[in-house]
Amino acid sequence: MAPLTERMQDYLPLLITGLWRTVAVSLLALILATALGLVWAMLRTSRNVWLERPARFIVEFLRGIPILVVLFYIYFVMPEIGIDLSAFQAGVIGLALTYSCYIGETFRGGIEAVDRGQVEAAKSIGMRHGKMMRRIILPQAVRIALPPYGNNMVMLLKDSSQVSVISVAELTMQGKMLASSTFDNMTVFTMVAALYLCLTIPLNIVMRQVELKMGKSR
Repeated sequence: MAPLTERMQDYLPLLITGLWRTVAVSLLALILATALGLVWAMLRTSRNVWLERPARFIVEFLRGIPILVVLFYIYFVMPEIGIDLSAFQAGVIGLALTYSCYIGETFRGGIEAVDRGQVEAAKSIGMRHGKMMRRIILPQAVRIALPPYGNNMVMLLKDSSQVSVISVAELTMQGKMLASSTFDNMTVFTMVAALYLCLTIPLNIVMRQVELKMGKSR
């Protein structure tokens, strides 16, 4: 067997290719999940039961289904009704749908944690609901929701490995294929773990700095 450093140099290009695919899947899924999560949060905090109840049902429904089942359903079942998506598209949508529920609950908690006295004061001066949300509620809700939102980001990044089950060639899939062809499991999966840490540790540090900065500005 070749020396360790030589093997690592041989494996690294393939793993880096998978790493970029992991970043792409995670980033697109996070953008979609954040946008949809904000919609869920707004609907869940609405006083209109015709908006709140369907949103609550959808959120609880998706939270109750394992992410692997969601991915299988989108990739294998949807083509039977004429919706044919690539593995990459199915992976992004599956992650986004699942994590939009968790992010939505995070945003909802932030909105509901805002002092009701401020809301009543805004209403008393005739401020419209949309303007009140933009100027009073959402800025404070973002500060409150930021720590759990950061946790959701890290969890989504790690759960992007789940899309390997529908043949998306991200980091975990590249590692599995490399290990099966070289039988060098220890080296390959140690490198895979190290590359994930290269993503998650800086992300945690950045989120911590953002939290501290927002805390000081507050």
